[in-house]
Amino acid sequence: QLQLVESGGGLVQSGGSLRLSCAASGGSLDYYAIGWFSQAPGKEREEVSCMSGSGAITYYADSLKGRFTISRDKTENTVYLQMNNLKSDDTAIYYCAAVYWAMVGDKNSCILSASPYIYWGQGTQVTVSS
Repeated sequence: QLQLVESGGGLVQSGGSLRLSCAASGGSLDYYAIGWFSQAPGKEREEVSCMSGSGAITYYADSLKGRFTISRDKTENTVYLQMNNLKSDDTAIYYCAAVYWAMVGDKNSCILSASPYIYWGQGTQVTVSS
C-alpha cells in the first residue's frame, strides 16, 4: 500500500519561499499521478497542482501559476512543491495525494481535482505572516 509523508511546512514571511516534500513508500511514483491540495481554516479543500505518472504533464490552479512549481525526484521517490512569493492567503495545510495512473487515464494524465485520489498524506502546515 502506498504511503505518503509530507514535510517542509513552516512559518514564513510574506514574499518568502518554502519547498514542500511528499515522500512515497510502498510503491514507485512512476505508476501514480500526484496531486497537491490545500485547506485553509474554515474553507474547503482547494486544488494546487498535479503531476502525471510519467512526470511529463503538470497542471496548476490558475491563481498559483508562476509562483508554485511541482517537481519529482525519481531516485528519492519524492514529489516537491516549490512555493515562491508566498502570500498570507497561502496559509493552509497542504496535502499530497496519489492515484494509480490507470484511474486517471494513462501515465500522461493527472487530474486537478481531489475526487480520484486515493492515497493521502497527513498534511503539512504552511503559515505565511504578513
